[in-house]
Amino acid sequence: MSIEIKVPPVGESITEVVLSRWVKNDGEAVEMDEVIAELESDKATFELTAEQAGTLKTVASEGDTLAIGAVVCKIEDGGAAPKAAEAPAAAKEEKAVVAEEKAAAPVAEKSGSSYATGTPSPSAGKILAEKGVDAGSVQGTGVDGRITKEDALKAEKSQPKAAPAAAPAAAAPVVAGERNERRQKMSPLRKTVAKRLVSVKNETAMLTTFNEVNMKPIMDLRSKYKDQFKEKHGVGLGFMSFFSKAVCEAMKDFPAVNARIDGDELVYNDFVDISIAVSAPKGLVVPIIRNAESLSLAQIEKSVIELATKARDSKLTIEEMTGGTFTITNGGVFGSMMSTPIINAPQSAILGMHNIIERPIAEKGEVVIRPMMYLALSYDHRIIDGRESVGFLVRVKQLLEDPARLLLGV
Repeated sequence: MSIEIKVPPVGESITEVVLSRWVKNDGEAVEMDEVIAELESDKATFELTAEQAGTLKTVASEGDTLAIGAVVCKIEDGGAAPKAAEAPAAAKEEKAVVAEEKAAAPVAEKSGSSYATGTPSPSAGKILAEKGVDAGSVQGTGVDGRITKEDALKAEKSQPKAAPAAAPAAAAPVVAGERNERRQKMSPLRKTVAKRLVSVKNETAMLTTFNEVNMKPIMDLRSKYKDQFKEKHGVGLGFMSFFSKAVCEAMKDFPAVNARIDGDELVYNDFVDISIAVSAPKGLVVPIIRNAESLSLAQIEKSVIELATKARDSKLTIEEMTGGTFTITNGGVFGSMMSTPIINAPQSAILGMHNIIERPIAEKGEVVIRPMMYLALSYDHRIIDGRESVGFLVRVKQLLEDPARLLLGV
């Protein structure tokens, strides 16, 4: 009896997946609930498991795009045992054949060759030496394969003919540099990202406002308490937790930044689910920190580390990437000085962090050197006005430059 293994439903909006890799090979024995393949959707990677023990019979190939419910493979019950029984017999047969070949080999050597084979006669050797012909390249026609004078003379005449054969290779044109190109099928994740980004550009009134923040107060605070913080909470104190808390506080004054458009209605959220843009091996993903407004700095840092690790290992679930009311992306880790991030629809705004550069600024009438970061807020102008977008970013700047207010919520 055999059963069919089909593509399971993996998400409400997912209609197809790609068979990215077979973990087990065709004809291989599998156990119940053993992982046999990996499926990749436009959001995550899933493992396909065996629903019974038996022998795997693949139907789809790696790289195939499969609809939900399509047959991926079959598992035949009890088909693996015969193959295991046949293996010793096949091994014995192979050993017998090898033994026969080894037994026959010395006989062939004795009957087909002798000390004279390939050895030129004195006159033949002299001719070959004068003409620079290697004796090994001459087929002897004498007794027991000995090279005769006639063989050497023929080799003398045929040797010049080999030169033209090498001429085409020498005359081939030499091209400086390579102009190769290769084609690669877009992954479901990349196709979805491309489709959504173009859709956002075409369907929203996106605008970006910029500001800069002096990171010295936060950097001083981290330097002072980082050891105690890590000892107590088991995680390092990074910048993402400060920015997440600043965003949550600023949204209390500017709730439209945390809202979205749904048809003819505006949907305001009384919670903040922050999407953190993470660069994963298969592309950009945005896992979500739920209810960030109620989390401490330590809890946010732990969530960031957990989600980033899952993203790198392709272990994020659909639930961990579904939803989100606001996105933070940090291009500064790659050295970005300034950029205009694209909104993560259906959200209405996204905050872009950039690299920290020491620059001269005016402070209390004096020029001082401070670690500065540019901030960029891209927003949907249909729901967020210029006053709100600028006010929100200024509020974030104020909270980051005075962490005491951030921690006290004032």
